[in-house]
Amino acid sequence: MMPARRVLLALPLAAPCVPAFAGAQLEEPLADSVRSALSAAIAAAAPPRPAFDKIEERVAFLRWQGATSERLQRYKNDRATRVEFLNTLWYESRRAGLETELVLGLIQVESAFRKYAVSIVGARGYMQIMPFWARLIGDGDVAKLFHMQTNLRFGCVILRHYLERERGDLFMALGRYNGSRGRSEYPNAVFAARQRWLVK
Repeated sequence: MMPARRVLLALPLAAPCVPAFAGAQLEEPLADSVRSALSAAIAAAAPPRPAFDKIEERVAFLRWQGATSERLQRYKNDRATRVEFLNTLWYESRRAGLETELVLGLIQVESAFRKYAVSIVGARGYMQIMPFWARLIGDGDVAKLFHMQTNLRFGCVILRHYLERERGDLFMALGRYNGSRGRSEYPNAVFAARQRWLVK
């Protein structure tokens, strides 16, 4: 779906659960056009309810949702909460043009699926969004970063932005997302966690 380093293919099929691994994402100057585009991307309202043109697509989605929900149960006991989370994550990752399993792997590494996780550097929520993003591309309300859809939307939009900045190099984009650009620990942890979420 998107360019990635070959390391993706050589990873083990399972990865241990790791605690939050948020880094110190760096605040970088954004061109006005980039800031406007990112602001528009996080502001566009749309419900995260999956819609399908073909029955085969719906069946594939339901199969994915069922299998992923079972795996997610160790992190989220309540089935309704899991389904809402997965519907939203599926919608936001697809909306940003990202692989859903990659985003699940990133969340596992970043927050271990804890909605209210806060890192020692202040990153918040599932995708560990740094507060400066609320000021740069949002309305400045940092508390909204704990809202599920807002957090997932910010995280997916930011990762897409970094992927574009790194010209499709997922390894480097993940490093930038974590604030550890050029180091292998974080991207490799996300790639390993991603394997757990693949539905055969």
